[in-house]
Amino acid sequence: MTEKSELFIALEQIEKDKKIKKEDILMVVENALVSAYKKHVGRNVNVEARVDHKTGEMTANVVKVVVKDVLNPLLEICVHDAKKLGQCTDIGSEVRMPLNTQDFSRIAAQTAKQVIIQKIRESERDSLFYEMKEKVGQIINGVVYSKVNKSLIIDLGKTEAILPVSEQVYKEKFNIGQHIKTVIIRVEKKFKTSGIVLSRANTMLVKRLFELEVPEIYEKVVEIVDIVRESGMRTKVSVLSHNPKVDPVGACVGIRGARIKPIIDELNGERVDLISFSLDSTKYIKGALSPAKITSVTIISQEDKKAEVLVSDDMLSLAIGKNGHNVRLAAKLTGWHIDVKSDEQSKKKNNEEVEKIS
Repeated sequence: MTEKSELFIALEQIEKDKKIKKEDILMVVENALVSAYKKHVGRNVNVEARVDHKTGEMTANVVKVVVKDVLNPLLEICVHDAKKLGQCTDIGSEVRMPLNTQDFSRIAAQTAKQVIIQKIRESERDSLFYEMKEKVGQIINGVVYSKVNKSLIIDLGKTEAILPVSEQVYKEKFNIGQHIKTVIIRVEKKFKTSGIVLSRANTMLVKRLFELEVPEIYEKVVEIVDIVRESGMRTKVSVLSHNPKVDPVGACVGIRGARIKPIIDELNGERVDLISFSLDSTKYIKGALSPAKITSVTIISQEDKKAEVLVSDDMLSLAIGKNGHNVRLAAKLTGWHIDVKSDEQSKKKNNEEVEKIS
């Protein structure tokens, strides 16, 4: 087996494994040949090199221009000397003088090797970038590799990614070596550091978890209309069924909570409320305030989207939620300004209005 065939076998293997075209690598080798020869004879010499794309044979030539009077012997040749070479002697034509590539092919090979390694790395980086770019919004599994200024570096196998503090859930703590499930929210091209940004706090994580656990959502029988979330505290998911025989909330909960439980476990106990989407604003607001039981919903202004909700005294704290997060999420989900009042507060307000009139 000749050396040139070994070269081509190696190039074909690189082309297959690294997805780099053989022609591109051959161009690198040609440039390396030129660079290697110029190191021997000087930068001002006009050298051309070529690797036969079929046989792999390397050839190199010094190129000189035929002139009447030679002023620069590195770039020019006289008519008499050109005749000796048996080439065209017309003034201005180019003469090619073959070089013995064995004299400097070792240096050229070393140079080409370094450039090829760099090109392979660039190709792999580009390939990985486009692969990860297509996975934005998808769930990915990884292992916590290290911590840098409270941000987590996640080992994804092929590469590393960052889970910044802003995308972490404040209640969650992960240790080095621990497996973690995140969603890819952004992929950027960076030379030295990973440009993959992950999240545990994004609503997309919740959506993907439901798609994994609920076949009806994956099959688009049940649609997730909207998700609002205060990560670590509560999430509200609005769902709609495109099949009248399928209850969207029931499909997401599963028998005895078999489908919702793995999702809550993955979210480390975060409360998840499922609400049936409705075009009826009163009904939708009532459902959005789940798990509180609502006595009544009164539309104060359709134009300004203001509504007043009445609950029993024992339901007031549940309807509002800790630090107001339940009513705040309900308002965000429905797009309505919601004022929650208890029966006692409502009676007191009514009595005050009656006293003012009288």
